Amino acid sequence: MKRRVVVTGLGAVTPIGNTVADYWDGLCRGKVGIDRITRFDTADYKVKLAAQVKDFSPTDRMDAKAARRMELFSQYAVAAAREAVEDAGLIMEEEDPFRAGIIISSGIGSLTQVETACEKLKTKGPGRVNPLLVPMMISNMAAGNVSIQTGFRGKCTSVVTACASGTNSIGDAFRAIQYQDADMMLAGGAESCICPTGVAGFMALTALSEQVDPLRASIPFDKDRSGFVLGEGAGVVLLEELEHAKKRGAKIYGELIGYGATADAYHITSPCEDGSGAARAMELAMEEGRIEGKDVDYINAHGTSTYYNDLFETRAIKKALGKGADQVVINSTKSMTGHLLGAAGGIEFVACMKTLENGLIHQTMGTRETEGECDLNYAIGSPVKRNVRFAMSNSLGFGGHNATLLAKQYEG
Repeated sequence: MKRRVVVTGLGAVTPIGNTVADYWDGLCRGKVGIDRITRFDTADYKVKLAAQVKDFSPTDRMDAKAARRMELFSQYAVAAAREAVEDAGLIMEEEDPFRAGIIISSGIGSLTQVETACEKLKTKGPGRVNPLLVPMMISNMAAGNVSIQTGFRGKCTSVVTACASGTNSIGDAFRAIQYQDADMMLAGGAESCICPTGVAGFMALTALSEQVDPLRASIPFDKDRSGFVLGEGAGVVLLEELEHAKKRGAKIYGELIGYGATADAYHITSPCEDGSGAARAMELAMEEGRIEGKDVDYINAHGTSTYYNDLFETRAIKKALGKGADQVVINSTKSMTGHLLGAAGGIEFVACMKTLENGLIHQTMGTRETEGECDLNYAIGSPVKRNVRFAMSNSLGFGGHNATLLAKQYEG
């Protein structure tokens, strides 16, 4: 039999707050973390805005020597993971470390290290390339560094499915506990690629908004949406087998009851036009959770603010939920944080847990007016107070990856 899995710890580093408390406060207040890019000169770039993490001090969560051997995405991951462990009240000295695993992902790893290495190789030769280039660059190092810093010694992997990475990681960690590979798992995503190559690459795809007004740049489902805003940070949760959590008296934020993952088999960047791939991921999550579309109270949408994503995701929600689509409240965290790529699913699942806890669905900031098929309830204008029993989180990635998590209030 599948074992029950609950969420007992939350951690986040985001453009609107570097702890879960600050992040959630920012979501509730409608704080937008988008501003002008300060990491490099954007004079030659059409895109001027990003959602950068502010005032982050890695030594608040790790020693200076360890921090120097990590790129930003790994530092964010360690900070979020340590917060999740502390939030859960976990004392590792009392646990079997080989029953505690990690699946924390990054869609890209460190483009900054690649940029720096290429410049040194070109101007100074191969002998001047950083000896730590590879271990600082590769995307699995978020998980590896978290293992070193927390002492978790069980399954330690990473999932690279572009913008679905964080959600797939939590889903795969859910499976690991269900089928007794582990009793606890740290899971989520981390990303930091607000750098010349990262912005130029997405800009060349015409995926990024060229808006100069931060409040109108990331406007999911709005009739004037024009692209996503690049963000960065990390979101990590501690998943735990129910009886293990109860035995140590852990606080339980919610229960993870369903996970769906599919492929569109359609296009390298565009979601499937009829939404069938994303819809099937939602259906699989609901089937596992033994609920119907009418039971879903809230969906944290992928909601990138690109024209096709928001339209096709809306079609997917209608297809999966049927008549329930008219009743569900939908929002997009990316309206405030920008798009954290492989970390998006992590921080958005944290938002779902806080929503279950507080009965507040944050608004989709900046979005004013929808049109056409985008005619659902996107929490426009103000937050929605509602008892949320079932919450769903969607992530869709380049390559046609679709992932959905379904959680509910813990009922014993």
